[in-house]
Amino acid sequence: MTRTNKETAATRPIGADLDALAQLVAQGRPHSFGYKGEMTDATNLNRKLDLFDEHWQPKIVAQVNDYDVRIVKVKGEFVWHKHDHTDDFFLVLKGHLTIQLRDRKVELDEGELYVVPKGVEHCPRAEEEASVLLIEPSDTVNTGDAGGPLTAEPERI
Repeated sequence: MTRTNKETAATRPIGADLDALAQLVAQGRPHSFGYKGEMTDATNLNRKLDLFDEHWQPKIVAQVNDYDVRIVKVKGEFVWHKHDHTDDFFLVLKGHLTIQLRDRKVELDEGELYVVPKGVEHCPRAEEEASVLLIEPSDTVNTGDAGGPLTAEPERI
């Protein structure tokens, strides 16, 4: 499918997207701004990443069945943790991510992914800022069994 309109999500001013979102929300219509419902347009991940600066604070950009598609900016070391009931999916969008496991390290560059099996203790880290896409059940807590100050309720953007 090709677009016939030269304006795309990547070329529209961000204000136009926010105005469009406000209109769709006011009308109770489905939209592609990270909420459940029919996708009416493409979601531009680079645009979404430009909306926030904080690290280790996941943002929900879409939902697939009972799973969230989340993006997060990371820098420094996270917390050692595990998820007893779900695997942990990491896809590096920008930068470099190291997933520390107890017996080895998994190094990921842009475009590379790794799935940490459920129940496996791990600790993500990034020397420089990296952007990561996560796919996980909607009720997944980012710090797994560890809890603590880095626990974040994912925000929809």
